[in-house]
Amino acid sequence: MADDENATCYTIEQVKDDYLCSNEGLWLPWVSEFTWSVEVRIILYLIALLWCFMGVSILADVFMCSIEKITSKTRKITIATTDKAGTEEVEIRVWNDTVANLTLMALGSSAPEILLSIIEIVGNNFEAGELGPSTIVGSAAFNLLVITAVCVIVIDSNEVRVIKSVKVFFITGFSCVFAYIWLIIVLVLITPNYIDIWEAVVTLLFFPILVLIAYVADKNFCSQPKKIRGSMELGFDDTQTKLLDKYKHLWKGGKVDKTVITQILKEIGKSHHLSDEDKAKLAAARISEEQRKSRSWYRVNASRKLFGGKSLEPRLNPQLSVILDRIARRTIVPLVPVYDDMKAKDSVVGEQASAYHGSLVDLSERGRLAVLEFTASSVAVLEREQKCKVGIRRYGRKDNSVAFRLETIDGSATAGEDYNPVKQTLVFQPDQTYIEYVVEIIDDNVYEPDETFFLKMALEPEQEAILGKKSINMITIINDDEPGTVEFAHPSFVFKESVGKAMVTVNRANGADGRIQVSWRSEDMTAKNGRDYEGGEGVLVFEHGEIAKAIEIPIYDDQDTEKDEHFKLILSDATDGAQLGSKVKTIVTIVNDEDYQGIVSRLVNLTSLNIDALKVDSATYAQQLENAVNVNGGDLESATAFDYIMHFLTFFWKVFFALVPPVHFCGGWLTFVCALMVMILMTIIVGDLASIFGCLCTLEKPITAITFVALGTSLPDLFASKQAAQMEATADNSVGNVTGSNSVNVFLGLGLPWTLAAIYHYAVSGKAFYFPAGTLSFSVMLYSIFAVVCLGILIFRHYVFPKGELGGASWFKWLTFAVMVSMWLLYVIISSLQVVELVKSPF
Repeated sequence: MADDENATCYTIEQVKDDYLCSNEGLWLPWVSEFTWSVEVRIILYLIALLWCFMGVSILADVFMCSIEKITSKTRKITIATTDKAGTEEVEIRVWNDTVANLTLMALGSSAPEILLSIIEIVGNNFEAGELGPSTIVGSAAFNLLVITAVCVIVIDSNEVRVIKSVKVFFITGFSCVFAYIWLIIVLVLITPNYIDIWEAVVTLLFFPILVLIAYVADKNFCSQPKKIRGSMELGFDDTQTKLLDKYKHLWKGGKVDKTVITQILKEIGKSHHLSDEDKAKLAAARISEEQRKSRSWYRVNASRKLFGGKSLEPRLNPQLSVILDRIARRTIVPLVPVYDDMKAKDSVVGEQASAYHGSLVDLSERGRLAVLEFTASSVAVLEREQKCKVGIRRYGRKDNSVAFRLETIDGSATAGEDYNPVKQTLVFQPDQTYIEYVVEIIDDNVYEPDETFFLKMALEPEQEAILGKKSINMITIINDDEPGTVEFAHPSFVFKESVGKAMVTVNRANGADGRIQVSWRSEDMTAKNGRDYEGGEGVLVFEHGEIAKAIEIPIYDDQDTEKDEHFKLILSDATDGAQLGSKVKTIVTIVNDEDYQGIVSRLVNLTSLNIDALKVDSATYAQQLENAVNVNGGDLESATAFDYIMHFLTFFWKVFFALVPPVHFCGGWLTFVCALMVMILMTIIVGDLASIFGCLCTLEKPITAITFVALGTSLPDLFASKQAAQMEATADNSVGNVTGSNSVNVFLGLGLPWTLAAIYHYAVSGKAFYFPAGTLSFSVMLYSIFAVVCLGILIFRHYVFPKGELGGASWFKWLTFAVMVSMWLLYVIISSLQVVELVKSPF
């Protein structure tokens, strides 16, 4: 009887340990789920799988930060220049871009897929698995077809993005097809369903061979170098902007060069009365726009924006964004980062430098394009006039019709309350060079301060035209029910002693009706009239509608080193009903040039702080933890409800992964190794969750792999490529890297575990590694067919129409998108039907 009871108990325990899908994972489940219903387990495993996908994406950020630190390493070299010094010390990158993208960058973005394939084989005692290889193929299909399709449509219809490194793209494009055809050759033709050691080793060796060939193509070792006029090669294609002034280094000694910051601050200060904090934000944003961005930068930034992390882009309010756009359009010299390895991207190519020397590029391309812009960057209108006339001019090509859109953007003025919103398409007819557009202003007879809004111009698709510098117009609505209030623009002004003439601005606000006068006089303080400046008294006249005037005060430079000197200006006796405002007195400070540089230095330091806040990496554990526990890394002002939700969902992962050593240790390599170790653990968990979830849903592993797992691991790449397509001038960082990554997935993600398994089986049993071709070969065949079609479309777009891989005519963009996404859907559907044997495989 006792023996029977023990036998019964043993059977129950066996049942508890051997229930539905309990043996699918390497580690999971950690607790017995014998009493749980299948429906509850499906929901829990799906939630856990999605949550772990978030964790993997955040961990990939840490991984990519270490890779960015490693690949951004520079060294100094001395080069010859044409100036008096004869030489110049510059920084060049140690890592070549192409090598970095195909090695560490590809490993960072595809680490989950590659590690899943390796772990599955090793964890199964070096026996073949279905989840890892199918995930690699499914991820490749999603990357090439869906990510490329999205990148095509996110570009404005009147713009295109072209792959610059065409040779490298052709090599990686061929490789991303050949890699998968090679799988069919190995699994079906040479040794069906078996992998010999030499086949595995050759597959793995294709990885360094690809890197070497791409590097040779990138460096043009096998072609005749072009003859370059001038001291150095710029390194840009003819279609790209060339520097028209002396080259400015963006980085010196690992930090942004102060001369570059000062240059941007001067540009900002020319026409905008902003606070020092706003100027610093704008300067940081302008430099960030021009900063060289790698594939890892886009991957990290996209993931952080998705999960409420610390953004790598400055977040500006709408008004500052408009100002930044205007500054970017009128900036003459692009800010270029450190040189690519030994390419010395430096000074101006050819003899045109001396001809232009700081002038603007001919936007019309010698009359080939029409150039459209506003006649002025800002206008003012009296509220009672109810109409604001804005001039739009055309120059360059004049024999064609050009369609363009006008759209209003709120500033302090609100559409519908202060003005009638505009969203209209206009057309310049042939030989028409001027259009006067009228914006309707709402006169509400209610006292309001002066308000502003913006009128923005944009070209319709397929126009042989380009926008000029003044594509945004700021319109100021002046309250004209009163003659206005007169006051100084600022309570204090600072001028260098060598300025020659100080221009002290007086503003007329809250009304501009009629002609008024206001008296002014100077009053000595430490500065003396006749010795340090030429003061006295005078009258400032504002004509009807005028809102700003300047008092001109000559400043004497005695060439002596002195302390700061001050004098006072006072307004009085406003006429014709005008009122004096609160700032009727202002202090004018005269500083010597060294002190002035101290003021500029403060702005430079403030800008540097803003730039440091945008760095990919953190210097200390404290900074990492601070960024991890705070939504948006502490930038609460710009945090949205979505940011808070995603921060809450990923809080555990952020804090946990903040314990990985910062990238400043050992040049980023310590972080790389530690993040890789944690990624291995996370991949094991994700693989177990996916296997058990698919089992519970009665899905075959290949179907789970090409759908849930492939999408979960590839979505961050989708957002990164989308952002790169929108922000980059070329398509290399968005589409160009997809082909290389797909190749590396096969050569490394299958080549390495196949090599290990083939050696193991030969050593243990003397036989080849058994790897059933089955569903994988059919899935690979489908991918290869669609990949050839996709690459054919990209080549057609590059050479025929619209002369660019991304963007172009609206109808053609959406046609490209529809074809590529349809191919991906067909791939998923047909592959899934073949797995369940509803479609017969030819293999």
